Amino acid sequence: MDAVVLEENGSPRLVDRPRPEPGPGEVLVRIDRVGVDGTDREVVGGNHGGTEGAMVLGHEAVGTVADPNGTAFSAGEPVVPTVRRPPGDYNEYFRRGEPDMAPMNATVECGIDGADGFMAEFVAVPSEYLLRLPERLAPAGFLVEPLSITAKALELAEASREPFTWERDRALVLGTGSLGLLTLPVLDERFEEVYCLGRRDRDDPAVELAREIGATYVDSRKTPVDEVPAAHAPMDLVVEATGHAPHAVESVSALAPNGVAALLGVPGDHEASVELGERHRELVVGNRAVIGSVNAGYSHFERAVEWLDSLPPSVVDAFTEHVYPLREFEAALDRDVIKTAVEIGP
Repeated sequence: MDAVVLEENGSPRLVDRPRPEPGPGEVLVRIDRVGVDGTDREVVGGNHGGTEGAMVLGHEAVGTVADPNGTAFSAGEPVVPTVRRPPGDYNEYFRRGEPDMAPMNATVECGIDGADGFMAEFVAVPSEYLLRLPERLAPAGFLVEPLSITAKALELAEASREPFTWERDRALVLGTGSLGLLTLPVLDERFEEVYCLGRRDRDDPAVELAREIGATYVDSRKTPVDEVPAAHAPMDLVVEATGHAPHAVESVSALAPNGVAALLGVPGDHEASVELGERHRELVVGNRAVIGSVNAGYSHFERAVEWLDSLPPSVVDAFTEHVYPLREFEAALDRDVIKTAVEIGP
């Protein structure tokens, strides 16, 4: 079977691999589409994750059950695989059903760090890591994984505000990548006003989509994050979806009293001089919070399926416009558009 593998030298290549044989409790899944995002490009560039040997790429997948192998699934069912697996035997995080809360030394991530991903014709997946998907959602099913990231982040943000009444007037998303843009319609349903900050010109398709969703676009080249409150308004929620390290500090200044910043991007090393006293005071005196969130659990994938079903058709169309055949996977990795995906089957 064909598979896109990241070799040890950092080069992705289409190779021929044996078709996997599902073991006990595993389901053989024919992969239909795999989404490509910034994490995949960082993995290929050697800036995130990795493996000691060749690794199949791809972590945003949708497929069809080819062989249920005695599990509760049925042949022909559309399914989405989750991303995290235990590194060997189960540990406490997986036993509790909380793989997304495992530290990096207690998990591997399919297609990202230490485990094969899904950019292959067939994969064998333990049934507990598969989620059923309504057939009508299958063409866009690769969006479930990124939506699950937002689902977990919003759950954590809400939990941090649970002891009091959290005003949800305004939310700000930092970033016009696929995760940031997918987060906008979710927040638009929950906040009175939604803003999106990026570094793109206003005629860029990503900016046009953000505005179509209903967000106010903020050009960070003219209005940096910490100047957003003066230029627009303080934010009750800031979602950081770029991995730009200074945002961890700047987001605090963009918050309204009782606001929360959710950091989703994984930055590289970054050194800077920062006046920390003011940021510390803003957190304490303003009852603000900062949370970090990575990956997602099964319940977040379930919520993501619900959200995918409620996305406006124009948003789904924008995210499924650029789908490439498997033999053109390099184009999917290279394109700077709202979203790309690789079509593998049927």
